[in-house]
Amino acid sequence: MLDLNTLGLPRLFDALTADGSLHRLLAAARAEELGDVGDVTTASIIDDGRAVRAVGVAREPGVVAALAAMEHILDAFDCDADFETSIGDGERCTAGQPLWRLAGELAPILTAERTMLNIVGRLSGIATLTRRYVDEVAGTKAAICDTRKTTPGMRSLEKYAVRCGGGTVHRLGLYDAVLFKDNHLAHLTPSEFIGAVTTACQRARDQYDLRFVEIEVDTLEQLRLVLEGQPGLIDMVLLDNMPIQQLRTAVAMRDATGGKVLLEASGRIDLRTVRAVAETGVDRISVGALTHGPAWLDVGLDLT
Repeated sequence: MLDLNTLGLPRLFDALTADGSLHRLLAAARAEELGDVGDVTTASIIDDGRAVRAVGVAREPGVVAALAAMEHILDAFDCDADFETSIGDGERCTAGQPLWRLAGELAPILTAERTMLNIVGRLSGIATLTRRYVDEVAGTKAAICDTRKTTPGMRSLEKYAVRCGGGTVHRLGLYDAVLFKDNHLAHLTPSEFIGAVTTACQRARDQYDLRFVEIEVDTLEQLRLVLEGQPGLIDMVLLDNMPIQQLRTAVAMRDATGGKVLLEASGRIDLRTVRAVAETGVDRISVGALTHGPAWLDVGLDLT
């Protein structure tokens, strides 16, 4: 299966939106903006054919994302404007910096304006927060990963924004990777645990084309069972809500087995604690706040 985290941003955008998710999102955005009537404000005051130039401007510093979607947004709103970017997705911007330029008819530009600003502002906010986490763990081997705590209908774009900020794409959904979480395992007794997990991992690998197989553990004893009993079947172990000292011990246990299984820390990790978690030696840190907690980047459209 395609390794999304090795793709450059243009190819990643194409790969993540090839499922039609962007088309569906923009169709819904158009429907909620225009209803069955259209843009009654613009139609009431703007003469057809009036041409303008417009500039999308960052009102504050951050990391830009979603300019790759801009032409798709214009198409969805039947806006035949010339479009050019002044910066690339994944690049840092300063307050007042132009991000894109438009030249075309005023009426359709005004109709598409809010959807453009919403998507760029939302996704650039994700990219900006992700970059803060990535910068916090610089110099360690830990990768910052997203989760499935995303806005329904926007997951592909939000995960693209995480990559724009330097983060790592975790699984896209329930279809491309296996992650046995605590609720999948809660019905097992300690004596059943390793046998059931072994059978499930083998079944998953035999039946599906997977990006990875991962299992969540809550205790070091569960980790020991996994490390001793799953050679080659499990790619990663999710260490859920473990304190710093337990994370260090988990890394030492993994290293003693040869270090092939990746360890991922998760659970209530924020900008104040992420550096300490990274310094334990874990390979990945998953942070739900990347997509459910960021403030939007303030972006405006100025007519010139």
